[in-house]
Amino acid sequence: MKVTVISQNGEEHDVSGSPGEKLMEMIRDAGLQIAAQCGGCCSCATCHVHVANEWIDKLPPATADEEALLDLVDDLQPVSRLSCQIIMAPEYDGLKVKLASGTEL
Repeated sequence: MKVTVISQNGEEHDVSGSPGEKLMEMIRDAGLQIAAQCGGCCSCATCHVHVANEWIDKLPPATADEEALLDLVDDLQPVSRLSCQIIMAPEYDGLKVKLASGTEL
């Protein structure tokens, strides 16, 4: 499955992954600049992304833990999510996200 990731400088990158993989892992494994300091444990917000408007309602809602961490980010938007909490599924093929500011390595 493919996801389009827009980096902090506006460049588009197509990254590939498999069902069951965390979006954060796909981004990291593609070599893009994402800190992901906690390694995907939902205990930081350094994998913050903005999900494209047309995709946000297709994802499961954020958990209370994810929402609490998102409250700490500087660039919070209605489409903000933690990429470690987006578990890829076939129906997310074509997903588009932008890396939020503050997530750089």
